[in-house]
Amino acid sequence: MRIRFIFPILGLLLLAGLALPAQKQEQNPTIPTITFDRVWEAYTPQSIDISVQSTGSARYLSRNPLKPPAETGPDSDYVLEFTMSGASLDKLFHCARETNYFKGDFSYKKHPVASTGKKTLTYGDQSRHEETSYDFSENKCIKEITDIFQGLSNTIEYGRKLQFLHRFDKLGLEAELKGMESAAENHNLAEVQVIAPTLESIAQDGSVLNIARDRARRLLARKSF
Repeated sequence: MRIRFIFPILGLLLLAGLALPAQKQEQNPTIPTITFDRVWEAYTPQSIDISVQSTGSARYLSRNPLKPPAETGPDSDYVLEFTMSGASLDKLFHCARETNYFKGDFSYKKHPVASTGKKTLTYGDQSRHEETSYDFSENKCIKEITDIFQGLSNTIEYGRKLQFLHRFDKLGLEAELKGMESAAENHNLAEVQVIAPTLESIAQDGSVLNIARDRARRLLARKSF
């Protein structure tokens, strides 16, 4: 009879795993660090964790802990280390200062809004550790930081798909690049230079359709935004 309790318990453990931070953050790091976590079960990826140091050194992790293995494949966890552009870095740390390093409640509470996942911003340096959680915020700086991090996630996930398609399904590249161009036009991308090597390899590959190569070139031209 005890077997009946295995699946409910397993489900609770999976949910708990989704809610846990992707990696334990040092509370008082030597280098000032901003971390953005988003957990949104209905979205893919379900969990993202981005940490950025004031030096520009950054790390991205995406996970899909509640997706069946058949949907995620063997490499559902995706990690990328990169360097944040100076312009975005300045905005992030300026906004951190403007919000007193995320000290306080920035959640929108006037009326219910459609959920886009629980988001947590954390700031840590040698003398302070602050964090705030929200789904949606009207605060200008919190919105700007959220847009940068979610745009960055979109860019990296597009790059991940493009790498796969370039290797296994070159005919599928054009549609994916078209979608990426549309996302760029709607200001839903950030830090396109992070995936510049992937775009360059597509643009220079003579076995790829010319229309796809042209789209890759146009995206490369926008990589500084």
